[in-house]
Amino acid sequence: MSDSMSVLPEIAERGYAHPETLVTTAWVADHLNDSDLRLVEVDVDTSAYDSGHIPGAVGWNWQTELMDTVRRDIISKQAFENLLGESGISNDDTIILYGDNNNWFAAYAFWELKYYGHEKLRLMDGGRAKWEAEDRGLTTDKPSPKKASYKIGAVLEELRALRGDVYRAIEVDLPLVDVRSPDEFTGKILAPPGLSETAQRGGHIPGARSIPWSKAVAEDGTFRNQVDLERLYAKENNVSGDREVIAYCRIGERSSHSWFVLKYLLGYNDVKNYDGSWTEWGNLVGAPIEKGS
Repeated sequence: MSDSMSVLPEIAERGYAHPETLVTTAWVADHLNDSDLRLVEVDVDTSAYDSGHIPGAVGWNWQTELMDTVRRDIISKQAFENLLGESGISNDDTIILYGDNNNWFAAYAFWELKYYGHEKLRLMDGGRAKWEAEDRGLTTDKPSPKKASYKIGAVLEELRALRGDVYRAIEVDLPLVDVRSPDEFTGKILAPPGLSETAQRGGHIPGARSIPWSKAVAEDGTFRNQVDLERLYAKENNVSGDREVIAYCRIGERSSHSWFVLKYLLGYNDVKNYDGSWTEWGNLVGAPIEKGS
């Protein structure tokens, strides 16, 4: 880690296990011209980037660039290498991720980048909304990065849960964290209003704890401190770091946010993101489902 990427005091004081994974909006504003940093915006609203973004940031479309457009899966190794290369990112670059909706898909990109072995990653705490609330500049000018060479080494498959892992978790009573809204958890609704990806059945995976992702952030979108997060997960919901934990939501983006909290802010060793989430489980023939609270 370079001197410019040392742990920020205002982040360190929150007590996180890995404070080096976060930067502030102020820090980003002060380092926009650093040659070894690459800013990437990933939004739920895929048109937000074109309406204005942080100067120098490239934009990734989660629907067409982070997910396979034919089969239900993340992009292939080759597609991933091409995406980063076209974005001017090499293996040694530090990537700063941010986005709308409290960094939902920025956290998803963080998870996918870690899955494919990229080491130098940071989230901009508070995301796009905090940057805008502080009246920091946006631009519609798109950068033209010089194409880089990117090669994937080891794939960290232990960061991802597939449906077989979920069946096993049910059998041996491992913690399953449902990060959706309470109405999604109980089965009252299948998806948040206006979002089209859905399932045939509502409810939750048997034994799952309902811990909405939003409880991990403050009003300004920044993450709550370690004490508050430890209370939320370990004390109130009995989800601690001594066992494997699987997080899920509807399509895997909100659970990536909670996965980040559990793995990097609380330091839980074995945390998996089930990116198939409810749109897979709620459509599986014969999969066990519970309704209600």
